[in-house]
Amino acid sequence: MLNTQARSIRVGIIDPNQQTRKGLAFLVNGTGGMLLTCDFANAEQALQGISSHEPQVLIFSLGSLDKTGFQPPTPVNDPSSWQLELEQVRSLKRQCPSLDIILMADHEYEDLIFQAFEAGAGGFLHTEVSPLRLLEAIREIHEGGAPLTPKAARILVYSFHRNQQSKLSTRELQVLQLMAKGKSYTAIAEVLFVDKETVRTHIKNIYVKLGVHSKADALDLAYRERII
Repeated sequence: MLNTQARSIRVGIIDPNQQTRKGLAFLVNGTGGMLLTCDFANAEQALQGISSHEPQVLIFSLGSLDKTGFQPPTPVNDPSSWQLELEQVRSLKRQCPSLDIILMADHEYEDLIFQAFEAGAGGFLHTEVSPLRLLEAIREIHEGGAPLTPKAARILVYSFHRNQQSKLSTRELQVLQLMAKGKSYTAIAEVLFVDKETVRTHIKNIYVKLGVHSKADALDLAYRERII
């Protein structure tokens, strides 16, 4: 028995819904080669106890903050609705560097997908994923893959091709995209978890690389050349 457990993929779960956690536990433990080692209602609990359970793959359902009342509900298309949880992903990766994290969300916004992988996630699935696909995703990420929804995969592939032709770095592209949404320096700094001076430096670099001298010119060129 111990030898079987030692060979199993050790799985952890973060989800605010107790019934969902029970269902996932039943699914994982009922599958050969997998073992649920821990489950948590939110990332705060996980940060306190995950090290002692040593999961290899973590299924993290986004939105647990709103559902459990830790912060006022916010629209899912508002980046502030997921920023704290993405910061918790970073904290989990710092605490457990080898941990593979699959984020699950009921929305697939481009900004969320990019920031999820930047935070340290290794996979991104929709909350309505089938049980079979979820089990495949656990095996896939454990073997070095990156399980994605079809939409997330398209977004990342499109971004790769777009970025290959761009003079801008990934971070500069993120700043430019936020500028295009009308975000202020302060708002951009909050979204990207940097200070305002860093944002100013990125914007100066964007202007130099694009050969422009204003936000309006930068965005006009970016749209014309499909940089964003």
